[in-house]
Amino acid sequence: MFHLLEPSAHPLPEWLAQHGLPRFRHDQIRHWLFAGRARSFEEMSDLPKWLREALAAEFCLWTSRVVEHKQSEDGTEKLLVELSDGQQIECVLLRDGPRRTICISTQVGCAMGCVFCASGLAGVARNLTAGEIVEQMLLLDRLLPEGERLSHIVVMGMGEPLANIGPLLRALAEASSPSGLGISARRITISTVGLPAAIHRLAEENCRYNLAVSLHAPDDALRNELVKVNKKIGLAEILKAADHYFEASGRRLTFEYVLLAGLNDEADHARRLAQLLRGRSALVNVIPYNPVADLPYRTPSSAAVNRFLEILRGAGLNVHVRERKGDKIDAACGQLRRANMLAAEKLTSTVHSPLPSA
Repeated sequence: MFHLLEPSAHPLPEWLAQHGLPRFRHDQIRHWLFAGRARSFEEMSDLPKWLREALAAEFCLWTSRVVEHKQSEDGTEKLLVELSDGQQIECVLLRDGPRRTICISTQVGCAMGCVFCASGLAGVARNLTAGEIVEQMLLLDRLLPEGERLSHIVVMGMGEPLANIGPLLRALAEASSPSGLGISARRITISTVGLPAAIHRLAEENCRYNLAVSLHAPDDALRNELVKVNKKIGLAEILKAADHYFEASGRRLTFEYVLLAGLNDEADHARRLAQLLRGRSALVNVIPYNPVADLPYRTPSSAAVNRFLEILRGAGLNVHVRERKGDKIDAACGQLRRANMLAAEKLTSTVHSPLPSA
């Protein structure tokens, strides 16, 4: 069965034509999927019953299921989603004033080697399809009450988005299409550790999405320790590609920097980061670390964070501090999936442990 939410090589228009149905039926179905929030073909009430039954026999609407749904007092909601092959991913709905932002995943796990991140601790299992990425958007959209719509998308969940660039761009085209979710490209941000070839591709394909580059260090020596893939790339090539994207798209760049107590949060780190980014029209998004169970990294003190910010601002950089949301529901990237994996491993270990001797 073909996944109805998979945008590549979509057979639905041809299928409808073969059944002698007019074009407007296709538009009706898309409306139900993206605006009408239909959860099944049966809910598409303005389609003839025989057509709903025929669609259900030929097409698959959902390939995944929500296995855990967590809600925080600050309005954050997180879904642990199981895919058709049993793999699990995470996605998040964030509420901030009138904004309704979703954070979506692009891979099962991650291969970039950020030592402080829960997503990549078990490596990468596979890329998501475009349809699986779109499903996350719709599952989160359906958490909103009637009258509310999604306003922003950040591709900052599990995985490295630009390591799965083809399916990602197809999914984002659905999100930004007037017949899809209708979210402006200006309100969609792709976060990357920096894969130069893929960033150049974004520029060449005339993409208009916002680009956020995760630096986490002001030099290659430290970044090689914190982001293992940097050993094969280097900051110079990443910044060159980012500058190319800025010139091609006109979108202001964002550089993300996770602050880790005692590792990259000293005054000298801030001064060198300011030197690295000098002259660029960019926003620096400073992110105090959200601790992960079983990892040794810690959140810096308020004094260390404030000192870091003062130095960057004193150097003329535009700086934003990301507010932490959903701490009590493991909302940071990969935390909920990891917690479930550890629980499953513990259960397996208990079940298969040898009986104590008499």
